[in-house]
Amino acid sequence: MTVHFIGAGPGAPDLLTLRGRDLIAACPVCLYAGSLVPEAVLGHCPEGARVVNTADMDLHAIIAEMRRAHDAGEDVARLHSGDLSVWSAMGEQLRRLRAEGIPVSVTPGVPSFAAAAATLGAELTLPGLAQSVVLTRTQGRASTMPAGETLQNFAATGATLALHLSVQNLDRVVKELTPSYGADCPVAIVWRASWPDERIIRGTLADIADRVDSGITRTALILVGRALEGEGFDESCLYATDYDRRYRPQSAQSPWAGWSHGDD
Repeated sequence: MTVHFIGAGPGAPDLLTLRGRDLIAACPVCLYAGSLVPEAVLGHCPEGARVVNTADMDLHAIIAEMRRAHDAGEDVARLHSGDLSVWSAMGEQLRRLRAEGIPVSVTPGVPSFAAAAATLGAELTLPGLAQSVVLTRTQGRASTMPAGETLQNFAATGATLALHLSVQNLDRVVKELTPSYGADCPVAIVWRASWPDERIIRGTLADIADRVDSGITRTALILVGRALEGEGFDESCLYATDYDRRYRPQSAQSPWAGWSHGDD
């Protein structure tokens, strides 16, 4: 018996990995975070599966469900939205399960920031504008932010920011980012990326707060940075004709001359 933690992706039921889909289909028990994982994803569960919405359950109750399945020899598909590596609360579940000797596995999922960027048709790292993406959030009730992880510190790098779980603090976000990015810096808010009712709101730090209505809630992702303009960036050297690459050496003196794919 194994508890399989599966990243359920941003929402669309076909934005699952093949491994994730197959694990869901093979598990007689499925625990899912119903406030964020749409029911359409549960269509991959086998007929007769025990499906439990954990939205109203505390950690003790969730672990008890997993323990019950373990005692019955039943594999569990544990679904969290997006990818499990950030803000999934997987860590505390893993700690308890490992302490009890219950086997676990982890299958990654499509993260919400990637789904939002795809919706926008945007590359978040453009040469000369931004070569880093910072995934962060503002402080909320569920968890505090370490002292050094401030919006001002991240903004000072000029990186593209992907702010999760922060749309309720939009005024604060604008105030803290404007000094570093400038009031004309582009902002995009993507609500429920990949869901049927997905919404996109574009603006700048100067006007984005005025463009957002009360219907945009915590499932919205805020993207901030010059890369969102999609203009004014340098072309990558990667595909330049004079770029000396391992698989396309420019001369016999190239350090990659004579190399083959098998040499890599």
